[in-house]
Amino acid sequence: MGKDYYKILGIAKGASDDEIKKAYRKLALKYHPDKNRAAGAEEKFKEIAEAYEVLSDTKKREVYDKFGEEGLKGGAGGGGGGGGGSGVGGTTYTFHGDPRATFAQFFGTASPFQTFFEFGGPGGGGGGNRMFFHDDDMETDDPFGLGQGMRQGGGGPGGAFRSHSFNFAGPTGRVAGKERAQDPAIEHDLYVSLEDILRGCTKKMKISRRVVQPDGSTKKEDKVLTINVKPGWKAGTKITFQKEGDQGRGKVPADIVFIIRDKPHPQFKREGSDIRYTCKLSLKQALCGTVIEVPTLVGEKISLNLTREIVKPTTVKRIQGHGLPFPKEPSRKGDLLVSFDIKFPETLTQSAKDILYDTLPN
Repeated sequence: MGKDYYKILGIAKGASDDEIKKAYRKLALKYHPDKNRAAGAEEKFKEIAEAYEVLSDTKKREVYDKFGEEGLKGGAGGGGGGGGGSGVGGTTYTFHGDPRATFAQFFGTASPFQTFFEFGGPGGGGGGNRMFFHDDDMETDDPFGLGQGMRQGGGGPGGAFRSHSFNFAGPTGRVAGKERAQDPAIEHDLYVSLEDILRGCTKKMKISRRVVQPDGSTKKEDKVLTINVKPGWKAGTKITFQKEGDQGRGKVPADIVFIIRDKPHPQFKREGSDIRYTCKLSLKQALCGTVIEVPTLVGEKISLNLTREIVKPTTVKRIQGHGLPFPKEPSRKGDLLVSFDIKFPETLTQSAKDILYDTLPN
């Protein structure tokens, strides 16, 4: 029979993409090995990841709905990483066998329960720190199931970012029932290469901050903050570490905000989830045709045959699926757009002008 991926996620066969995501989120958090130590939880965690990877991909889901697991895997049923041969309709799926990778791609971290408690200082949360993700592509409910709320964030252009709050130490910043003042947030630009945006990455940022001691004096201390950049994150995305900045006397420590910025690339420019490459052509190549090699973010080159057309300054070629991941659907990618910069000659001989005059249409 093969696996029933719908049953594994606890959803109906006609479930929407949002229902699939919500089911995966709920079950992945419930059975994550860092949280659930029960026998069989790790295998369940793996099954959930495989089910989500199939049902969240339109093509895989279509083949699975028609032919089941065996059809999807080319006639090889069975365990989590199985599969081989030739699949139905040219599709052969083999689960990569690493459910933490699926989890990391979905949530931006492979181990939230460890990562986020580390920000609480010695003893796992004693520092009363919270961490916010400002991102207009984040899901709207509590992603780590920690019972904390979500509030709207005003950061970013037009205040469009949503902010997720993870609070481990309860309310802080009050003295005898009064709200303590807090200095303005300290913002830092975090430049990330397009290659890192393509794959996702982890950045470790060392900060120095001023901390008030029990006797009222201040001292500098160093700390390393870890930022998990998810594939496809947009420029302008804000990551806020609450109360990790300098502390004034009688004040709550300032927040530290990292703002994702695109690191200038020698070949590409980002346009949403698309990337643009500008190819330089001579006027002769543009008019008479040529074959060009277009670079990609993964280091490969794609051949583009322009021998049967005239390339104009406004011509744009679109190579599908070679851009950056969509933040909401990292399995999908934008396109690689190819524009052209046509170099005109500085001068022409009279004989060349005569030939062009007689050859070119009016």
